[in-house]
Amino acid sequence: MNTRVAVISIIVEEKTSIAKVNELLHECSDFIIGRMGIPYKQRNIRIISVAIDAPQDIIASLSGKIGKLNGVSVKTTFQTVDADA
Repeated sequence: MNTRVAVISIIVEEKTSIAKVNELLHECSDFIIGRMGIPYKQRNIRIISVAIDAPQDIIASLSGKIGKLNGVSVKTTFQTVDADA
């Protein structure tokens, strides 16, 4: 299986979307390297950073599903260097 390493950055503004974000991340938990969540109370947002090692289609699908949620922004950065180098 050919995988890529990526970082998915998520900002949640709509509190009602938090449970669905967590559900989607749980579905990909086998691929997640690590995760950090920061509640930013002054701005009433939650910031989540997820490091993942998975096939590109799984990463894209996860990012797309999260990005469709109400009040959620997502950006994904993929590894650009050759893993064998």
